[in-house]
Amino acid sequence: MSKADRRSKNNPQLNANGELTHLLSTEGLPREVLTHILDTAASFMEVSERDVKKVPLLRGKSVFNLFFENSTRTRTTFEIAAKRLSADVINLDITRSSTAKGETLLDTIDNLCAMHADMFVVRHATSGAPYLIAEHLARVGRDDIHVVNAGDGRHAHPTQGLLDMYTIRHYKKDFHNLTVAIVGDILHSRVARSDIHALNTLGAGEVRAIGPQTLLPTQMEKLGVRVFHDFDEGLKGCDVVIMLRLQNERMNGALLPSAREYFRHYGLTPERLALAKPDAIVMHPGPMNRGVEIDSDVADGKQAVILPQVTFGIAVRMAVMSIVAGN
Repeated sequence: MSKADRRSKNNPQLNANGELTHLLSTEGLPREVLTHILDTAASFMEVSERDVKKVPLLRGKSVFNLFFENSTRTRTTFEIAAKRLSADVINLDITRSSTAKGETLLDTIDNLCAMHADMFVVRHATSGAPYLIAEHLARVGRDDIHVVNAGDGRHAHPTQGLLDMYTIRHYKKDFHNLTVAIVGDILHSRVARSDIHALNTLGAGEVRAIGPQTLLPTQMEKLGVRVFHDFDEGLKGCDVVIMLRLQNERMNGALLPSAREYFRHYGLTPERLALAKPDAIVMHPGPMNRGVEIDSDVADGKQAVILPQVTFGIAVRMAVMSIVAGN
C-alpha cells in the first residue's frame, strides 16, 4: 500500500496513522500533533546554544525554499533551520525563475521534483497554493516529497502560529486559564487564523479578536473568539497580547481613515498595556510598524517577547521539518 493510499481522508496533512506528512495549516491538527511539534522544538533549543549548531537528521536531503512573496524572518529562519538539520538548501529566486516567463506553479514543481527535491517550503500570495502542491504530489505518486506552508495569501501561516504557541507556552506554561487578545488587521492576517485555530485546539481559556469592524472578518464568533471593537475594553485582564500590522498591500479600498487615527484607537501604548495583567506578554509576528500598531516604548519594553519569538521560530521550524521528513 502506497503512502497516498494511507493518507488520512479527513486531513491531507496526516497519513492514516495520524502522523504529520505536510504542514499546511494549524486548522484540523489534533492537540497531540501540535504538542509533539512544540515538545520537539524544545529539544532543538539546546542545539542553538552549542558551538556547533548542527544535527544530522536531514543530511543528504534537499530542501527547496519557494518564496513567491517577500519575506525576511520566515525565509531566513527556514534556511537556518534546514541547515542546522544538515539539509542542502536551495533558494529559488522567483523573480529570475521560469515562473516569471509564464511557467505554471505545478510545472515548476514537476521540474524541481526531477531535480530530486525532498521538501518544498512554500510562500505564495494565493490562498491554497501549498494544498494544491501537496495534492499534485500525491496525484503523481511523489508522496516521498513533503510540503511546508510558509504562508499562503490570507489563509494560513502555520509555523508562525506554532512559534507563537511555543512562545506562549514558554512564558505562561499552561494554556487553559489564559486570556489571549489578537489585535488589529485580522481580516487580512493569515497569522491570526493560524493562532486562533491553534489556541482553541490547545485549550486556551478565552481568545479575543480586537479591531475596527472594517478589519475583522464577519461571523468571527464562529471561530471560537470573543469580538471587541473597543481596544481598552478588550485588553482588560489579558495574559497575552498579539499585535498585528496593517497589511496595506492586501487592502482594497479605504478601510482606515489614516495611520495616525488608527494608532489613536488601536495602537498599543504603555498606558493601554497597563489595562492587561501586570505580567502580560506582548507579541508581534513582524514586520512591526512602530507608531502605527505599537509604540516603541512597548516594543522595546520588558513585557515584549518579540525577539524571542524569532529565536523560537528556528527551533519550531527545525521540529516541523524533521517530523514531516520522518513520516
